[in-house]
Amino acid sequence: MPVGEYTSVTTPSASDQALPIESRSGLDPWRTAHLPAPPDTRGLKIFSIIGPGAILLGASIGSGEWLLGPATFVKYGMSLLWITLVAVFLQTVLNTEFIRYTLYTGEPAFTGFMRTRPHAAFWALFYAVCFFFQTGWPGWAGAGAGAIFYLFNGRVVTAGDAGAVYQIGAGTFLLCVFILVFSGKRIERTLEILNWIMIACILGGLSVLCVLFTGPRTWVSAVTGFAGFDWPSGRFNFIPEGADWFLLGAFAAYSGSGGVINITVANWVRDKGYGMGQVVGFIPAAVGGQKVKLAHTGSIFEVTRERLLSWRGWWRIVQLDQWSVFFVGALLGMVFPAMLYTANLPAGREIRGPAVATELAGAMRVHGAAVTYFLALMGVWVLIKTQLDIMEGMVRAITDILWSGSRRVRRWTGDDVRLVYYSVLGSVVVWGLIALRLTPPIILLQLGANVAGFVCFFSALHILRVNTTLLPEPLRPPLWRRVALIAAAVFYAFFVYLWLMGGIIPDPAKGFLFNLPKYLGGG
Repeated sequence: MPVGEYTSVTTPSASDQALPIESRSGLDPWRTAHLPAPPDTRGLKIFSIIGPGAILLGASIGSGEWLLGPATFVKYGMSLLWITLVAVFLQTVLNTEFIRYTLYTGEPAFTGFMRTRPHAAFWALFYAVCFFFQTGWPGWAGAGAGAIFYLFNGRVVTAGDAGAVYQIGAGTFLLCVFILVFSGKRIERTLEILNWIMIACILGGLSVLCVLFTGPRTWVSAVTGFAGFDWPSGRFNFIPEGADWFLLGAFAAYSGSGGVINITVANWVRDKGYGMGQVVGFIPAAVGGQKVKLAHTGSIFEVTRERLLSWRGWWRIVQLDQWSVFFVGALLGMVFPAMLYTANLPAGREIRGPAVATELAGAMRVHGAAVTYFLALMGVWVLIKTQLDIMEGMVRAITDILWSGSRRVRRWTGDDVRLVYYSVLGSVVVWGLIALRLTPPIILLQLGANVAGFVCFFSALHILRVNTTLLPEPLRPPLWRRVALIAAAVFYAFFVYLWLMGGIIPDPAKGFLFNLPKYLGGG
């Protein structure tokens, strides 16, 4: 990906060392401005203030919680909920650290990464490649196409339906583009509203279904599963024997959101106007949004006692947004489908075929057509909405990378960030229509999820470096958070290694590196 004309030399020198620390990798230095006061959060006003956590939660429900989680729990049991608990906790810490940087600078975390050595262009290319390999596969649209097919035909898809499924998947992909073009003033606000609606309906609907169609044994299995205890067998089962590491690595990464999507929460926070995000501008929609001046470099504030009080007010909002919305919602979003799937499908069944999104709906036919079609419709909504969030996050992040790093891009667009955003969107759509034909959607999702595990490992260490070197001392993360970031890196590195090698001892029969042709061929 061409990044354009960066604004500094590429090797350290005496003059380079004289530059402000934030511009030694090639970006312009920060400006200085006042930190806006945090808004009033009393009563119901808080619901108009929090929101980025809802977007992140909406993206997580459609991948790990709706597809990879059920595939894992049906095959291995709910004792693996301990992985979800650890992963969601670590991701919530990780999210808040990405946001910490944005509160202080008004820049997304990706720009913070570009402010570290060796050079901004290196990190721009690195994270653009990570985005491509994690979210460049439109697996959610493909899986959603299977659910739409089920709605209109009353049966699950088969190999002979590939052409129809592709056409439906392409249509849902283009529907996402339509929504992003006609998103009103702020794209972020449109996503936020759609996700609040989805979260309320999906979690509410799933909770009712769990009460109606699962028994006490299932509820106990779910609760004990968070501790790694397998209630049916009466023993702890942290890692199943003969585990499929391709599936478990994907499950660990997408328990919660995962990878580059976690990092993108800082982009949504910037556009929401948290902290110094109010100072730098936002990305408007093509239709319904006016041209907005989006600063290509951040603005910071002088740390004084008065501004530290404002900082703490913003930090409380971030904590509420991430812990009460994302953390709680991600756990509920994983456990409710897990209960329904394990209670209604036989244990050990393989459900990673083209009909993965409608397996539960088909299994619950015995409870009536209304329940079946409600679940199928829910699957359609969740997966299309997730594809929208994933696509928008990818386009937004690459836009911000180009906007922060390239003078040429800013000159070409006449300082109108919408031209960059929608040019990137067009490229993503063209590639997505090609990728839909490559291999079954669940394989695409597993591949992307395992890449997400690598990104979680690497970005945890990268944001630790950024927040402990570029931020002033009073705003840096405390010791326990630094330890949590290192723990996140170790946790995800463990699963990435197992995925690539097939076990602690490399196993050519199971390791992804040894079986790449098989996976990409859909085997």
